[in-house]
Amino acid sequence: MKSCIRLLLVAAGLLIGASGFAQGTAASAPSASAPAASAASMKASASSKAMAKPAASMPAKPAASMPTTAAAGGGDGKVWVNDKSKTYHCEGSKYYGKTKAGEYMTEADAKAKGNHADHGKACTK
Repeated sequence: MKSCIRLLLVAAGLLIGASGFAQGTAASAPSASAPAASAASMKASASSKAMAKPAASMPAKPAASMPTTAAAGGGDGKVWVNDKSKTYHCEGSKYYGKTKAGEYMTEADAKAKGNHADHGKACTK
């Protein structure tokens, strides 16, 4: 029984390899001199093709959605408050003006509204 299964797997592999080669060289019907494949090996070939998914059909991961440029309106001692995380970022930091949702305001206003400094580091000294 194991030898039959191995034989079917080898035959299926050969058919898959041959069909890939045939698709690359000519897309015509098989010639009369080509040997006929058994029904079992054709089923194995069809099932192995159905199970294999090409990598190109898989969706790509979405790119990071952080903007590369800061939102307009910053500077003059203002901080950028991320509305979602309730964190404010100082001018010159990585996320200053670059999170999806936020606004500029003074540090005192940000603290009064319950926001906290990024990594606990206040902007003013």
